Amino acid sequence: MKKKLILISAMTAFGSLALMPASANHHAKEGVSHETSLNAVIAHERRAEDKARDIFRHPAETVSFFGIKPSHTVVEYVPGGGWYSRVLAPYVAEKGKFIGLTFAPDPLPFGDEAKERIRGFPAKFPNDVAEWTGIPAAKFSAYTADKVPEEANGTADFVIIPRMMHNLMRWNLADSEIKVMRNMLKDGGMVGIIQHRAKDGTPFSYADGNKGYLRTDTVVKFMEAHGFELVKQSEVNANPKDTADYPKGVWTLPPRYAEGDTDKAKFTAIGESDRMTLLFKKLP
Repeated sequence: MKKKLILISAMTAFGSLALMPASANHHAKEGVSHETSLNAVIAHERRAEDKARDIFRHPAETVSFFGIKPSHTVVEYVPGGGWYSRVLAPYVAEKGKFIGLTFAPDPLPFGDEAKERIRGFPAKFPNDVAEWTGIPAAKFSAYTADKVPEEANGTADFVIIPRMMHNLMRWNLADSEIKVMRNMLKDGGMVGIIQHRAKDGTPFSYADGNKGYLRTDTVVKFMEAHGFELVKQSEVNANPKDTADYPKGVWTLPPRYAEGDTDKAKFTAIGESDRMTLLFKKLP
């Protein structure tokens, strides 16, 4: 009797697998394939100098949470030194597309020399990515927010904004820049925001972006006002040791150490900032 029950259970399990829709099998295999591809990118030797920060930035978990796929057209907003570019560009280069987007230079509170460097971003950035990844520069595109070509609008599946919302807020650029990103997205396209997080209830005078920190409710309300819906949020980039109340702001923590050698061991033990990780969807 016992053997018969075991046999029936095995046949039932086999039958369930056999009856599983082909699309479910395909999606399961596709998910494994994406994960394998992402892990290979993150483990690559080109990221040798970047890996020390993985314990604070969690690239595999963050990209997976956002649902970025190798077939996506991905826009990275203000790539800076290329830390995320070295993950995203090779991840989507074969089947998708990677685009760098930076500030419209004229409204920035910068000098003429800095603005001129920003104007040179579209020509320079694809070559930087090619040097970082070994992939031809022709595979990549780059724009300033005031010079996005009409044909690029409505083409992006995903926009990622890593640790930049505070600058948009404090430099009064948020409204104009987020509109450019929204225009670049397809209907239903997604925006992933990683941002230094102020504690709930922190006075706006501290959490207005000038200290690098924003409250989560500030970011959510801003995005909702600009035609986005919060889909989900994650604690993957949380750091409960960050008190987020330093006189010199988030730059007190590594890697900047705004206080110099003062209490450096203390700030090293805290690590990088506590960060919100939010996923938004473009509404019609």
